Amino acid sequence: MLLALAGLAAGCASTPQPKAAARGHDAASLTALAEMALKQGDCKGASESYAKAAAVGDAALAQRASKVALACEHLPAAWQAVTRWKALAPGDREATAMYAAVALKQYRLPEARAAISEFSHEKAPAGSKSDGLGALSALLLQESDASTVLSVMSGALESQGPSPDTLALLGDLSLNAFDAGRAERYAQGALEQDPKNAIAIRVLARAYVMRGDAPRAIAAARQAMSANPVENAFALADVFADLDRVEEAHQELDRLRNSPVPSAEVDRRLALLAFDSGDLEEAGHRFAELVTSGEATDSALLFLADIAARDGDTDAALAGYRKLADSSVALSARSRAAALLMARKDRAGALAMLDDYAASHPESGFDLTLAKARLLADNGDADTGLSVLRTALEQHPDHPSIEYDRAVILEQAGRVHESVQVLERLLARRPDDPVLSNALGYTLAEHSLQLPRAETLIRAALARTPDSPAVLDSLGWVRYREGDPKDAVPMLARAYSIQHDAEIAAHWGEALWASGEQQDARRVWAAALARDPSSQPLKATLGRFIPGAGGGAAAGTGADAEKGARHSSGADADANASAGAGRSPPRRHPQ
Repeated sequence: MLLALAGLAAGCASTPQPKAAARGHDAASLTALAEMALKQGDCKGASESYAKAAAVGDAALAQRASKVALACEHLPAAWQAVTRWKALAPGDREATAMYAAVALKQYRLPEARAAISEFSHEKAPAGSKSDGLGALSALLLQESDASTVLSVMSGALESQGPSPDTLALLGDLSLNAFDAGRAERYAQGALEQDPKNAIAIRVLARAYVMRGDAPRAIAAARQAMSANPVENAFALADVFADLDRVEEAHQELDRLRNSPVPSAEVDRRLALLAFDSGDLEEAGHRFAELVTSGEATDSALLFLADIAARDGDTDAALAGYRKLADSSVALSARSRAAALLMARKDRAGALAMLDDYAASHPESGFDLTLAKARLLADNGDADTGLSVLRTALEQHPDHPSIEYDRAVILEQAGRVHESVQVLERLLARRPDDPVLSNALGYTLAEHSLQLPRAETLIRAALARTPDSPAVLDSLGWVRYREGDPKDAVPMLARAYSIQHDAEIAAHWGEALWASGEQQDARRVWAAALARDPSSQPLKATLGRFIPGAGGGAAAGTGADAEKGARHSSGADADANASAGAGRSPPRRHPQ
């Protein structure tokens, strides 16, 4: 049931009306109005009518109202409906989970924490082999950043004498929140109770990778494989890949061909390894082989289109994206196709690529609206992009993601002080949010404004997410802006070791150059350009220091949305591939 919640948006426009929902004519009339609004694509009207109906209806109606409002991203209506549902259905785990999700989305952290604690004490469905916390965690991660999810879940569960599996779950959340030290502590706690806990051992290996401790990471990966050879078959290959030891990862994957693991999964991981390391020729060959063998997923086809785009073959890329226009990765495919069409000056075609899908998939309207605003801003029409967001706020009142994207586009358009004002307002409402603290700090640093305060904001974010490459990069960048490039270099180097992001490499190289290490700067930039020749920030930096060195790369396609797919199953990778068209602002501002 909780897993169904995680994908509730997919059926928001087609779920049948509750049969016995109404208590009196008003509820029935309001329900009919809500369903009519849904059919007409009026998500706001549907959400508000359903919330009013739920106020006088039964639990089934409140459940329906909660799901519609959350799928429509109408947060006030969702909160009204889910509060009613929870009150009418005490002990209903689905209601409690939804309540926690909406509370978290509205940054009502005490309410979210209390609901998670309540959920953990409620009885799991008969026959269930899980306590449901993993599914709850997945749902919450859809609605908030990992640091905030970790904060509320750890606060709710730590005092309850958590089981090894719960500790391992908190460890995995800690990794998502870029807190390797905390992940290690949780994993060690789980292993004290259950020395063969496979999830905890994998968490431990990834924590060591994040901390740069290669020997212990490799040892933990081997231990994981020994504890459960089937479930952890790829543990060592994943660690080698994460450590950027590409050849050893390749050898380990080749070795696994003689093991019981599916050969198609080995081939998929080899293709991902080549793509991540910048070897597009090998990646393209391997993904094409998966297609030929009939083992290709939608995400493999998406990679092939991305590779064509990076190679500058726009026609082939567009053909590939169009084949995926109604697939499981439709949002990513359409967004990337729209970006290529915009680059060709086909504005009408680009916008139609998004609008057509929104018309037939109203449940995706919110994400597509944000994607359209970014697309317009990225192609020099920030005013229209901001207009799109203003209209979106009318449909989705008080939505922080829309305000956040407004700040990003305002800064992009050179309206820096307005951008800062928006971020200041958001941070005032969510004072402990490391995403906002980092975003505001970096924006100030990028424009050499209030540098001491910028550093204070960034360090506050780092305290909540100490191994975040984005925040480490911000800290290095503000130190560089403050005139201390030598102090900036190790921070930027560490950020890049955790995430091979081209913008981080641009900053790292610039700090090296200013420190008198021009050869090292060239080496860093060359390696990053080989991985991501389409990075505009990297090419701009190269153009300033080495004129002509950054030219000739293909336009960006958003392929970096696939980072992390190496740790997923084939089905998971398909889901990950669609993330590129969702609520993902630029890397500087992770959601």
